[in-house]
Amino acid sequence: MRKLILAAAVVIAALYFGLGKTGDLRRFSNSPESQVEAVPSQSGKLGNALTQQRSGSQVTGEGTAAKLLADDNEGSRHQRFILTLASGQTVLVAHNIDLAPRIDALKVGDTVSFNGVFEWNAKGGVIHWTHRDPSGRHQAGWLKHAGRTYQ
Repeated sequence: MRKLILAAAVVIAALYFGLGKTGDLRRFSNSPESQVEAVPSQSGKLGNALTQQRSGSQVTGEGTAAKLLADDNEGSRHQRFILTLASGQTVLVAHNIDLAPRIDALKVGDTVSFNGVFEWNAKGGVIHWTHRDPSGRHQAGWLKHAGRTYQ
């Protein structure tokens, strides 16, 4: 019984501390201010990715800006904010502002629609690729806020 409890504690700790995260997305999820909660009640493609903890899906959705975070200026610059989806799930949006315009007028409580790639992590997930790919090898994403499209 003790071995089973110890094994469960190790698995939970590994998930919490993000073992298995890859690449540059680590910097979008390790900051305490960018923590998100996983609530697997979202429907559709995004809901499936959340429930199955699957990364790499091109998803479309909409949420309310819950928190505006400082820009990530390491490497390609990214505007970062947390959206609360209708299900209560929250996701971090990492919007590349070297390739697409910043949403300057964004305020907490505003609605933002998105199309991008979902990457699961132990704290919920990140939406990125919310812009055009200058090399044309990746499906273009976008953000929509107050009647304007940012891509």
